[in-house]
Order: sequence, then C-alpha cells, then structure tokens
Amino acid sequence: MSRALHIQQAGPGLTVQDLGRPGYLACGLSRGGAADRLAIFEGAALLGQDAALAALEMAGMGGTFTATEALRIALTGAPMRVRIDGQPVAWNASHLLPAGARLEIGPATAGVYGYLHLGGGISTPEVLGARAAHLAAGIGRALKAGDSLPIGPDRGQETGLFLDPDDRFSGGELRVVAGYQTALFPDEEVIRFEQTRFTRDARGNRMGVRLAPEGDGFAARAGLTVLSEAIVPGDIQITGDGAPFVLMAECQTTGGYPRIGAVLPCDLPRVAQAAPGTALRLRFVPPGEALAAERRAAEARATLRRRLTPLTRDPRDIRDLLSYQLISGATAGNEEE
Repeated sequence: MSRALHIQQAGPGLTVQDLGRPGYLACGLSRGGAADRLAIFEGAALLGQDAALAALEMAGMGGTFTATEALRIALTGAPMRVRIDGQPVAWNASHLLPAGARLEIGPATAGVYGYLHLGGGISTPEVLGARAAHLAAGIGRALKAGDSLPIGPDRGQETGLFLDPDDRFSGGELRVVAGYQTALFPDEEVIRFEQTRFTRDARGNRMGVRLAPEGDGFAARAGLTVLSEAIVPGDIQITGDGAPFVLMAECQTTGGYPRIGAVLPCDLPRVAQAAPGTALRLRFVPPGEALAAERRAAEARATLRRRLTPLTRDPRDIRDLLSYQLISGATAGNEEE
C-alpha cells in the first residue's frame, strides 16, 4: 500500500462514498452513495478528476489523518475546521498534504456532511460496481482509528484552487413535484403543506430526514392503508404521527406510508445539509419547472471547473496593489508621519 491515507482519529460517521450503485432497486438495494452528491462533483472539479472516484464522507465532524506520500486533497460540503500541521487551511479548496503531515478536520460549523477528496480517489475494492459504504444494506462499514485507505494513482498536479460554494447549508425552499399519491390527500391538506414552516428534526440519517411541522401533522384520506410499493430518494412519506419524512440515499426500496410528493433531486443536498433545527419550506412546482431546474443543475455541475479561482493571488496580478494594507498599521503610521 504505497499510496495510503492513515486514519489516526475518526468521527462517528466516517465512510467511503461515491455516487452510489444505481440499477439494483428491483433487487432490494437502494442507490446509496454520498448524502450530498453535489459535494462529490465539487471535489472532482477542484482536483480535475472524474466524479466517479470515491471520497470520505464525514458526518458532523471529521478526524485526524496522515498520508504515506504527498497527496492532493480537496474539502467540500459542510464547512469544518481544518488544519495541516497546525496551520488553518481554507474549506472548499484544494491543497497539498505533504507525506507525514497531520491533517485535522474538526466539527462542522454549518451543515452536516463534509467531504475529503484525494487526488486519485480512494481505491478500496468495488462491490456491485461501487466503493460506497451502504450501512443499511451491510455493504462496507464506518471507518475507525487505525484504518488505512489505499489511494489510486493521481494524474493531476494542480492545487491551491478555490470554489465559491453553493449555499445549501441554511435551509430555505425545497421544490416538490406531485405524484399519483398526492391525490390521496385533500386539497386543503396539500395547500396547508405548502404554507407550513418545517424544521429539520433531530431524527435523521442517511436513510431519511424527519421534518417537524409547525402546527398539526398531515393525513391522507385513506389514512395509512396504502399498498407497499417502490420508493426512491426524495420521496416524502407522511408517517403515522403526520410528520413528513424525506427519504435519502440509503432509504429502503419499498414502503407503505402515503407519499404527498417528492423533493427534486437537485434540492436533496439542501435536505442532507440541513442541521437539526434548520427551517425549511416545501413548494410544489409543475413538471416543466422541475425539469428545467434539473437541467440547470446538471449544467452547473458540468461547468464547475469554470468557477475555480486561485486560492491566493499573485501580487503581480493585482493592479491596485498600493491600495491594499498588506502590513497592519503601516498605512496609518505613514499618514501620521
């Protein structure tokens, strides 16, 4: 294991994740993969590599890591406090992690899921075409101190790049499309659903997130007596207590709770990154608007590289260099003289 990342300390939700393994729904296995799929694309853009490569997902906090060789790294998703050999470094950026240097990633300052990407990706063995841990299905496991992860060959060299993050860590609006089970709910319930302010409940994980409504819960005309059928991430089930439950990456593949609608895939990162207590609202959109939103999101993912900027600016590139107070106090001191 010549190129490896050693885990010295591990947060409670540290797993290997990629874009998951689609195509196994009929076999009882949901797609899985990263809770915040956009973060995977952001890391790939920062390192100039394929988004299919696996990264580390960190739920709530990261851990402490060292590398056997110098590695390019990128940090995306929920911002966390990070240091390399005691020196703070920027989030949503790419850096060089020298061999033997100590990478410390602390708790999230916003959001839930942070991601550590490695140049060359994590090259653990594939299972059913992916490296993602799917804990609900018993594929892979949470990582712990003492684990070492093999890192694939890195064909890139560039570091020191920054990507202005997409703000999905402070709640806000979730766009929802109606399904055929939406008609099971009275019109007044659907209207009230849109008008209700929800908060992200403390009960939530990679399988799903409960939304606590202000006021009464919701109910379908037929109560909970609907047939169990296929469900996918984004579906909004109304559970027995009337609270909506948004299904996430590791959701089950069938379910019998009535579904009032489904969150657009491009808005699911906002659900995943809503910390407990975060305010959310849900708005139904027509199919045309939903398709347009998904097309815009796909285009934005495909053009992330265009948004990269150097993490630090070369003074020779700054035209108005004299207007910058490069040494604190120097400007004021000169004026006093």
